[in-house]
Amino acid sequence: MVLSAAGAALGGLLFGFDTAVISGTTAALQARFALTDGALGFTVASALIGTVIGSLVAGAPADRFGRKPMLLVVAIAYVVSSLGAALAGSWPMLLAFRFLGGLAIGAASVVTPIYIAEVSPARFRGRLVALNQLNIVLGILIAFLSNYVIAQALPADTAWRWMLGIVAVPSFVFLIVTLLLPDSPRWYAVNGREAQAAAVMRRLGFLDPDSEIVRMREALARDTHGATPRLFQRSYSVPVACAIAIAMFNQLSGINALLYYAPRIFELGGAGADSALLQSVAVGGTNLVFTVLALFLIDRFGRKPLLYVGSVACAAALILVGLQLETARPDGTLVLMGLLGFIAAFAVSQGAVIWVFISEVFPSEVRGKGQALGSTTHWVMAAAITWIFPIVASSLGGWVFFFFGAMMLLQLAWVRRFMPETNGIPLEEMSFRSAH
Repeated sequence: MVLSAAGAALGGLLFGFDTAVISGTTAALQARFALTDGALGFTVASALIGTVIGSLVAGAPADRFGRKPMLLVVAIAYVVSSLGAALAGSWPMLLAFRFLGGLAIGAASVVTPIYIAEVSPARFRGRLVALNQLNIVLGILIAFLSNYVIAQALPADTAWRWMLGIVAVPSFVFLIVTLLLPDSPRWYAVNGREAQAAAVMRRLGFLDPDSEIVRMREALARDTHGATPRLFQRSYSVPVACAIAIAMFNQLSGINALLYYAPRIFELGGAGADSALLQSVAVGGTNLVFTVLALFLIDRFGRKPLLYVGSVACAAALILVGLQLETARPDGTLVLMGLLGFIAAFAVSQGAVIWVFISEVFPSEVRGKGQALGSTTHWVMAAAITWIFPIVASSLGGWVFFFFGAMMLLQLAWVRRFMPETNGIPLEEMSFRSAH
């Protein structure tokens, strides 16, 4: 069970690695392909465009063909995109392979959490699905470290190719591991292949596979009534609304603005350029440490308690940063404390909860489509916030952090009033047909 979850979570590591690795290549790409600033921005954004599309289209084939086949497609796309981008001889070729990598990232953000949720019993599900978020954070740190090592060892005109191409190494490992994974027992059961479902459950260590399959059969009959399930119908309105809301709040916290523009924010707080880069490393390290902590808390305390604490702590930290940036002489130490406090609170709450909750909240027959809806909402909001943050921050200054803090207080109200608790409940026993 743990090996299956950890193997699938390699898709999350590649998600983080491939997302962040482009940051070390921008200057070299601009010089190599004679790119304007606008063209460079589009080059970086090409993967993000693919990510939105990949997350949008991955759910339906994951429901139709199975979780494992889609993981194999993702692994192959990672290998091809990383090698293709490294060997690209022209700008259009580079764009095409970066777009393909984005498709893989988007699809991984849908399929990996679903697969892990469906091979995990309720008592372990939170921490196992959260392995995916841990691997995303770890992948980002590995990308920064890899870029640094390669930049020190090779000249700039060839280093960028190695930076992009090195992603092929973990991609090949992910491909090999995926070939060894069993498919989801819940996907087998939903598609009438109950003997295979029981065999996989026994292999995974489920205590009573036959009872689990009975629950799956009853849940399928209750939820579909023999009809082809559609995501957008009244019976699924609560999980649909919850998936959209948690994905929107995830980005309205300002997390991507901090991760992509951390050095700039620290410079606004009075730090020098070198100090700002060092403080950015502290942000990445804090993110990793508190993501690990979340693995030990998410199943013990539940999803909602983590969000209660995280919403309040995120809001307080963001308001502190906003107050400092609005003063005539901001205190760089307080800015650093505020941003580290925010990233710690986010990592232990929203960062860990979002993918776990979305993977749990939908019934099995529409889980792929529901995960795709949540992931697509997340990536569209990520693109929008990341795109407009420099413009808004230049005109509003610290007030943009007051806005992010207000959104976290609004999230607190939403969690208390509308969000159902999914901790410890078997996937087939969750019912969202009535108001909670």
